[in-house]
Amino acid sequence: MRLTDDRGKDPHYNPPHRSLRSKSSAKMLLLLLGIVILHVAALVLLFVSTIISAWTTSETTTSDLWINCSTANGGYHCDPASTGEWIQAVQALMILSIIFSFLSLFLFFCQLFTLQKGGRFFLTGTFQILAGLFVMSGAIIYTVMSPEWVPETDSFGYSYILAWVAFPLVLISGLIYVILRKRE
Repeated sequence: MRLTDDRGKDPHYNPPHRSLRSKSSAKMLLLLLGIVILHVAALVLLFVSTIISAWTTSETTTSDLWINCSTANGGYHCDPASTGEWIQAVQALMILSIIFSFLSLFLFFCQLFTLQKGGRFFLTGTFQILAGLFVMSGAIIYTVMSPEWVPETDSFGYSYILAWVAFPLVLISGLIYVILRKRE
């Protein structure tokens, strides 16, 4: 047991402020990792819902934003999707949601290294919220207009559902970016 105060010379001595800083840094790192995982998960959902041919399905057909496929007489036949204005609007909105979400992720990493301490990620959050509004608008247009185009025997497929699941995830991550402040 030492009676003298030679903390500076003891290699095992860890001042209290250093351990608090490292715990705070670890929490911030976990928070940033969680935000990035949420963002990437939402981006993957946007990609899948836009690309996969399952916005409407039935026993013999699948349709999406790009192509309509059917099974008849043992064969599989695909045709391009309708060229109506509403389907083109949905296509454009879904592509814009992917682009804005990707740009938001890129901006987040740029701002992470360039933003001043205490700054907020407003630009990142704005792009992500816009991506959420684009996917919501596209899904709403598809919901409203599909009864004119899709037979009543068909039902909404998993890609359509994934688009609706992506909407709140994108919106929540955008709101988190707006609230988030940069620390050391």
